[in-house]
Amino acid sequence: MFDGLLAFGSSIAHFATPLVIFYALLASLIGVVIGALPGLSATMGLALMTTLTIKLEADQALLILIATYVGAIYGGSRSAILLNIPGTPASAASCLDGFKLAQQGLAGRAMGIATTGSVLGTLIGMTMLALFTPILGNLALKFGAYEFFWLALFGVIIAGSLTGDDPLKGWIAGIAGLLVATIGQEPQYAYERFAFGNRDLAGGIQLVPALVGAFGFAELLTAMRERRAPVKVNPFDAVLPKLADIARHWRTIIRSGLIGTGVGIVPGVGEDVAAWSSYAAAKRASKQPEQFGNGSIEGLMAAETGDNACVPGAMIPVLTLAVPGSAPAAVLMAAMIIHGVQPGPMMMVQHPQFIYDVVAMMLFATIGILIYGLTLTRLLVMVLRVPQHLIVPIIFVLCAVGSFAIAGRLFDVYVMLAFGIIGYALRHYGYPMAPLVLGIVLGDLLEKNLRRALVLSDGDLTPFFTRPIAGSLALMIAAVVVWKLWATRRVPVPATT
Repeated sequence: MFDGLLAFGSSIAHFATPLVIFYALLASLIGVVIGALPGLSATMGLALMTTLTIKLEADQALLILIATYVGAIYGGSRSAILLNIPGTPASAASCLDGFKLAQQGLAGRAMGIATTGSVLGTLIGMTMLALFTPILGNLALKFGAYEFFWLALFGVIIAGSLTGDDPLKGWIAGIAGLLVATIGQEPQYAYERFAFGNRDLAGGIQLVPALVGAFGFAELLTAMRERRAPVKVNPFDAVLPKLADIARHWRTIIRSGLIGTGVGIVPGVGEDVAAWSSYAAAKRASKQPEQFGNGSIEGLMAAETGDNACVPGAMIPVLTLAVPGSAPAAVLMAAMIIHGVQPGPMMMVQHPQFIYDVVAMMLFATIGILIYGLTLTRLLVMVLRVPQHLIVPIIFVLCAVGSFAIAGRLFDVYVMLAFGIIGYALRHYGYPMAPLVLGIVLGDLLEKNLRRALVLSDGDLTPFFTRPIAGSLALMIAAVVVWKLWATRRVPVPATT
């Protein structure tokens, strides 16, 4: 415990320079703006910022990305409260009570509660990150090729099960991501697969251009189709939160923080599930459940605490197992690899200080959203009035330039455009994006460990099921699939006339 505090203090001292603080505050502001603008998302923001920070030093680039991540999840509450439009999917639960409070002339109080919940939720998640990452990191050292194969498959299956309304569509999207990851040279003998004689395809599909297309260009196409109406912002009162609101709902804050962190640890689920889970738990435990959906301070506090606690929670599996806990965390993991930081079980052995560096980065980002949430609310609200026809071309240029900047290949721009069109079509037909992204990210991990395991066992499949951890993961995957298929079959099919 004492060693951890010393390591955390060392990380704080390392980042407490004027330039780094400036980067953290600027990136937090950019994240808040991205989150506040309907149609943009934290994943899209991180993908774009990854391309723009490619030339920076690793610690500075990752600080900017983490601050953008924290700021974007928080920023979604601005439009949710004032417009009843969630700036990010994570803020959908905040619309239920936040907008009702705004209609009652309490938008300022609602935004103060959202800021408080976001800050406290992130702090709870950071504490769990600092406490449990070393423990899980030591446990991860017991994982071998068999366990990592099942873990990668479990991540895709659970993401497909818990995102979207239809688990079959989620699994199809996840398997499609795994297939995309096989394009290019196979890892053992460099044999070209699915390249069709194209030299660019033989190099494989790079993750960042694919993510920029799936979450950036696809969202722009969706935004252009929907054509957002001119914004009318509700007037609001004082933004400073009341201490009585915090003291009255301290149990809700702690419960939602723990739920959000726990949901973040589950691979590929994300902040929106954390928000809804925290909201549902708060409603069940509340003495006044009838107020939920009608302007409940407790409901808004639960939703905002839960989705922000999910951010550090999603970093725990990234750092210990190299398995992202959410779609934005997948982009962040890709950025780590690009900058020479290899997440996974060896992190605690080779770079134990990095865990506390991440916690320190999140602390600076949390300070940023606290400052902006309490002092620049009226100014940030002006961002919501920016016409959509001005935002779309700027974001498109950033998508194209960012995709090209990673490796200087025009082919990556084509990849971005292709995945944008594919992502737009998948969204239109109800296929979730998170399993697709997780499949692309985990495809390499799954394939390498499958082949490594088969080499170790001389082609024998028995160890995949007889080793304790591997067998447990296999049973969990089977249980999730059977349960979801059984639950889907029980849903009555609407009668047709």
